[in-house]
Amino acid sequence: MSSFNFDVITLFPKAFELINNLGVITRALDKNLIDVNLYDLREYGEGSYRQVDDKPYGGGAGMVLKPEPIYKAYELIRKSPKSKTLLMTPQGKVLKQKDLSRWSTLDQIIIICGQYEGFDERIRCLADEEISIGDYVLSGGEIPAISIINGLTRLLPGTLGDPESLVNESHNSSLLEYPQYTRPLTFKDMKVPDILVSGNHEEIKSWRKRKSFERTLERRSDLILNENYKKSPQSKTKIKESNQFMKLRVNNEFDVYPDW
Repeated sequence: MSSFNFDVITLFPKAFELINNLGVITRALDKNLIDVNLYDLREYGEGSYRQVDDKPYGGGAGMVLKPEPIYKAYELIRKSPKSKTLLMTPQGKVLKQKDLSRWSTLDQIIIICGQYEGFDERIRCLADEEISIGDYVLSGGEIPAISIINGLTRLLPGTLGDPESLVNESHNSSLLEYPQYTRPLTFKDMKVPDILVSGNHEEIKSWRKRKSFERTLERRSDLILNENYKKSPQSKTKIKESNQFMKLRVNNEFDVYPDW
């Protein structure tokens, strides 16, 4: 089986040393399930100082990544027929679990890490998709790139010891995961719910579904009420439960405090 290739163009390749100590990713590297190839942008810089950035036309604060070094690095990457190029930018589409699942069917992901105040607009045409990991700004695209490598690697066959562990994870079914417990049975006067030690697997399954729904409704109701979920087979039942559950929230703290 051929490995999945991550090719990353970055000004700070040392940031990716972290993946050698991330458990799942490290095992995937050791088993040759993935390859992570780093392209140090400074090596493709211009002049004796290896310049990779310059002042923006029209004035303004900060420095902007030049297009030439990024194009030089990008053109050296050998592209697979099943490949996509991602540009890490706070202006991009916010990353979702379904994106990772979609990309896991490819053979290669090329990631361009933004830096400084931004990058020359002419770099955008290299990308198939522009991606953000949230509505906030980081100093560069390295942390978002590592997040994508981590999240996507977990989905590749052979990476996890038990593939079933992926099934009920948060965001895989528009619901957050149910509460989990392990030993001891009682800790600081907090006891594991009786249903989980009852041995009744059908009731446990039902309890987990209910708790998963309730947790999602309380913390991320947008996941339940989005358009894709409304079209799903289970939506009518769940939205009905949502309406009933919402009645219980009236005049409690969920309705009094602002929506942060």
